[in-house]
Amino acid sequence: MTLDDTWFTELAPEAGSAFSLKLEQKLHEETTPYQRIEIYATEAFGNLMVIDGFIMLSQRDNFLYHEMMSHPALYCHPNPRRVLIIGGGDCGTLSEVLKHPEVKSVHQIEIDERVTRLAERYFPELCQSNNDPRAKLMFIDGIQWVKDCNENSYDIIIVDSTDPIGPAEGLFSEPFYRDCQRILGEHGIIVQQSESPLYHMDILRNMYQAMRGGGFIDIATLFFPQCVYPSGWWTATLACKDQTLTTFREQEAENKTFETRYYNAAIHRAAFAAPEFFYSQIYR
Repeated sequence: MTLDDTWFTELAPEAGSAFSLKLEQKLHEETTPYQRIEIYATEAFGNLMVIDGFIMLSQRDNFLYHEMMSHPALYCHPNPRRVLIIGGGDCGTLSEVLKHPEVKSVHQIEIDERVTRLAERYFPELCQSNNDPRAKLMFIDGIQWVKDCNENSYDIIIVDSTDPIGPAEGLFSEPFYRDCQRILGEHGIIVQQSESPLYHMDILRNMYQAMRGGGFIDIATLFFPQCVYPSGWWTATLACKDQTLTTFREQEAENKTFETRYYNAAIHRAAFAAPEFFYSQIYR
């Protein structure tokens, strides 16, 4: 919501808090068949995308989210060749995935094409890999795509979705995870944004239960800062078919051939260290 014309403020009433950004101007607003999208120029965070009143990304700090949604899962897998991204319409995660030379194909399934077209206009730095021959962008229902896929279709599934409300609610359900488990190959991994550990432990507990119900053997959550999201502290949760997530291709991460701004091998190791309250509510 906007309290006036000079600030954008997102309220988190469940936590009694709010986050505001000083605005320069509104660049775009439209209502698609799926959601309302707004684009703002901010004073200190570059361009800002807002969907249905919730901040999706800013130019200043999106690298934190996009790098942590992609590189940890890819380095946890021994040979990630085939990647599926569900959501991710701003294409920042796609760009990070395509930095890995071992990746041979990426299917990105985004239900709302307008998110991508607006990202191409207002966040062009995130969309520079959209024409990579390994990438295929499809604007269809991701839940249905997963349901219709053959077994052993992908090595990694990245669920880069909005909060678990409205159209995204089904992406956090046991039937969806069961379908993901089925279409993943050997050592297959799913990674999904999983909200704030300070504000949304109920969502995380439900995800762990649903992922276990979907047949995943090993589940782990990684933590990273994200100042434009509620509480400024965010998570992604990984689940694996048949291996432990505590190991990764450490030497390759240490000697990666591409640039990142946040992710490295030390961050990878540290990000999986869970605070005590998380252990007490999830693991014990």
